[in-house]
Amino acid sequence: MKFKLRHMIGIALGIFLLIFAIIVLLPEKSRWFKPMLGVAFFVGVCQFWFDLLQENKRNKEIEEKFLEFVRGVSDGVKSGIPIPKSIVELGSVNYGALTPYVKKLVYQIEWGIPLREAFMRFAADTNNKLVKRSMAIIVEAEQSGGHIDQVLQSVTSSVLQIKKIKEERRSNIFSQIIQGYLIFIMFVGIMIVLQVYLMPQLTNMSGTVLAGVTTGTSSAGSGSTTIFPSSIDFDMIFTFLLLIQGFFSGLMIGKFAEGSIKHGLKHSLILMLIGYLAFTIAVGF
Repeated sequence: MKFKLRHMIGIALGIFLLIFAIIVLLPEKSRWFKPMLGVAFFVGVCQFWFDLLQENKRNKEIEEKFLEFVRGVSDGVKSGIPIPKSIVELGSVNYGALTPYVKKLVYQIEWGIPLREAFMRFAADTNNKLVKRSMAIIVEAEQSGGHIDQVLQSVTSSVLQIKKIKEERRSNIFSQIIQGYLIFIMFVGIMIVLQVYLMPQLTNMSGTVLAGVTTGTSSAGSGSTTIFPSSIDFDMIFTFLLLIQGFFSGLMIGKFAEGSIKHGLKHSLILMLIGYLAFTIAVGF
């Protein structure tokens, strides 16, 4: 990710909302003060989050178009055309997100750069694990003087199989992703019920039934007992619990769905934002 003007604008807007919340909402003890902090944080990081989504989308498109590219090269080699010429002929084909890298590869071949070096640069530029692995196999086969058409066919079959496996995993795991979101929403609901309804009742409960587990002070005249000391900020504790739960739940959802924890960051941000806003809006200041 490169730091661009839109990132600076997003951070500036986030800081502006933060200052607005502190100057305007905090003195009035508005119930919207804490939700505004969450909104300010999201606005500040949303451009980086969008970059992550775009990067994930780019990688998916590169893997799909790379399959078409390898097929094109394989068909050219099968018809007796050398690999360099076959690649050059594919330079005018539109491969979506892979097009700039294919054109650069074509230019390098036309400039006389060795095929091995051009392939390795092509793999490094795409920064995709599948492309790097496949190009490494093609380079080794080309150097060893093997049947390059068979190697290309094997690489094509391998890429196609990997694509099918990923698609099957996404379809099979979709219900579990929904399950993960629903479980987290239920967890948020439990935290809200605890903070809004249960904790105030426990804090003000009197009697001697729970005296053995209390840590607060008691009034000798009335026999009333404070269940929890006033110094404990359960609002803050529950907020951090929600953020921690949302962060790691998102990472696990990304790992199950995409096979990479990095892809779970988008789910983490969504869950953390949902949990924080829902809890702070329900609880208030």
